[in-house]
Amino acid sequence: MDKEQRPINRSLRDVRYEIRGVLAHRAQELQRQGYEITELNIGNPGLFGYRTPETMRLAMIENLGQSEPYCHQKGIFPAREAVVMQQQNRGVLDVTADDVFIGNGVSELIELCLRALLNNGDEVLVPSPDYPLWSASVTLNQARPVYYDCRPENGFQPDPEQVEALLTPRTRAIVLINPNNPTGAVYDRDRLAAIARIAERRGLVVFSDEIYDQMLYGEAPFTPMATLVRDTLCVTLSGLSKIYRACGYRIGWAVFSGKRTDAHDYLQAVELLASLRLCANVPGQWAVQTALGGVQSIQQLTAPGGRLYESRQAIIDGAGQSEFLEVRAPAGAMYAFLRVDTQRLPGFDDQAFALELLEKQHVLIAPGSSFNVPYRDHFRVTTLPTPDEFARVFERIEKVLSAMAARARPRSVGASPG
Repeated sequence: MDKEQRPINRSLRDVRYEIRGVLAHRAQELQRQGYEITELNIGNPGLFGYRTPETMRLAMIENLGQSEPYCHQKGIFPAREAVVMQQQNRGVLDVTADDVFIGNGVSELIELCLRALLNNGDEVLVPSPDYPLWSASVTLNQARPVYYDCRPENGFQPDPEQVEALLTPRTRAIVLINPNNPTGAVYDRDRLAAIARIAERRGLVVFSDEIYDQMLYGEAPFTPMATLVRDTLCVTLSGLSKIYRACGYRIGWAVFSGKRTDAHDYLQAVELLASLRLCANVPGQWAVQTALGGVQSIQQLTAPGGRLYESRQAIIDGAGQSEFLEVRAPAGAMYAFLRVDTQRLPGFDDQAFALELLEKQHVLIAPGSSFNVPYRDHFRVTTLPTPDEFARVFERIEKVLSAMAARARPRSVGASPG
């Protein structure tokens, strides 16, 4: 007789990460069968031919001899000091190297920062749509994500009045993702300032996920949240993965700024958790100083004529030429959040569409409902492929949507027998 399976951690029952979920597993099965899959589900620059700047690789190589021991739990000093200088250049003047934690990517730091803060039953305000790791980490730490809407009709911008209306005595923190994943929205300064004042009045911790901080298009103005938050604690999260195309280096940082007089125990808890994992990947940390202090090559990629800019434009053009799609032009990040016209396709379901697109056209996307939204008419693609690749992708998308529309049309009724 088979032994009864042991139950898993109950918190995991409410955790979803569909970006690497059922659809991604099916894509792997199709790849093993010999099919070539166009993977648009993850923002992973190295898979699309983007390279980390050579100076960063050289900095790692030259310091490999110093990378064999564990380093300080907060990270090596040159990396932390480089982050401090970047923050000070942006107007965040009240930080030192002691306020910076280096982690194995922003993902690890999100988990550490939330674990140190949350108790059973606490609440965290999270944007909808969100990057689902935030919701998952809140849930895994026995707290509850409470969603504030960043609606398509509002340009995916947050509404400070709704944010304030959602506060309860259990609210501990608010999360902002700016520039936003999955929508590409860049939040305007007035909304951010209003949210900062709300957080200060209620003593909330502000978590500002700014991993795409320099990935901007046109005249989109980026405002670091730490420049607006003074009278409560602000935690800015960023790293090498996206701007510097170094996902595999697994280097991110968390910078603590603002009011820290009441946060001594919390900061000690974060340091304890950082100590328990010993340290972040040491070789990758040697690339931080070179990355932040060198030429910011991302600007060439996001300017007109640059590859990211032109691929973004190919998505805008593809949606504009489609019978079924529309998109709000991304102002930042490396994603577009496309909407399907449900008047032309009544009953449209993002999960069913994503599966059919994968099975029949071998294109892998992320359904919009993966990002904790109440509607099912959106999907996310990364802007990393070339414009030519996107031309082919939109042809395949249109084929599937056209087939779905044909199936949805009522069949003509023949004449009844006499």
